[in-house]
Amino acid sequence: MTQQASMTAPALKPVPNSAGVNAPVLPIPLNACDCHLHIYDARFAQSADAAALPELATVNEYRLLQKRLGTSRAVIVTPRNYGVENNVTLDAIAQLGFDRARGVAVLRSDVSDATLKALDAGGIRGVRFSLFTPKHAAASFDMVEPLAARIAKLGWHLQLHWTADQIVEHEAMLKRLPTTIVFDHMTRLPQPLGLKHPAVKIVEHLLAQGRTWIKLSGAYLDSQVGEAGEFLDIDSVARHWIALAPKRLVWGSDWPHPTEAIKPNDANMLDMLARWTTERSVIEQILVSNPSELYGFH
Repeated sequence: MTQQASMTAPALKPVPNSAGVNAPVLPIPLNACDCHLHIYDARFAQSADAAALPELATVNEYRLLQKRLGTSRAVIVTPRNYGVENNVTLDAIAQLGFDRARGVAVLRSDVSDATLKALDAGGIRGVRFSLFTPKHAAASFDMVEPLAARIAKLGWHLQLHWTADQIVEHEAMLKRLPTTIVFDHMTRLPQPLGLKHPAVKIVEHLLAQGRTWIKLSGAYLDSQVGEAGEFLDIDSVARHWIALAPKRLVWGSDWPHPTEAIKPNDANMLDMLARWTTERSVIEQILVSNPSELYGFH
């Protein structure tokens, strides 16, 4: 069964932090999952150096995006505003429901066993190291391996938001890690170099080992043509990963798009999947069965 936006259906109401009012043209399968979003909620304390909170980016606003897109499952990733405090993510999981939501925490290697246990019970299934800009990071590269050894026992994964150059620099460590690895935002290959970057071969090797996943998200982060150009320069990257490892890809909106002053149209971003593959079964894998496996949805 699918949910499909009618071409003659009335426009939906605007969603905060998302351009446009259209639903996706792509038929969205039941239990489709948005595997990368952030919740910002003023009820929770921020870290001392946090940027201003994005407005209207709570669970209530995100539910409007789910209604517009036709997704029903979600993976909330703790944003850097909260440092290594993950209560905002645990609260969002509870609001959306454990049957429909999971989370990815931000932690340091000195986290207590009790905290790890509580996070696991609350729906956390991974730890993110967002080191793309190290000076803004809550953790550091030297914490990756020690923490990986501890979360491997929980069956969690490491989610890595690294530059392509950082992937090359830390190739040896990546190959030693005992956990599943999830690369953010299509591995952040800079354009126009794209698939010619040496990080591609490293990620291909890791994919071949069967323990690596990639998020098809954030097309705007490395595109040089923008939404007016439909981010066409990113197509070759997405198509490459889909052709190579369709069973280990997930899709994410990156709502509320904290890096973007001009917000993208999330429905159009979801429709890009149909541009990257014509195989309906692959799209259903990316939106439903792959997230179910990675995040433990039943």
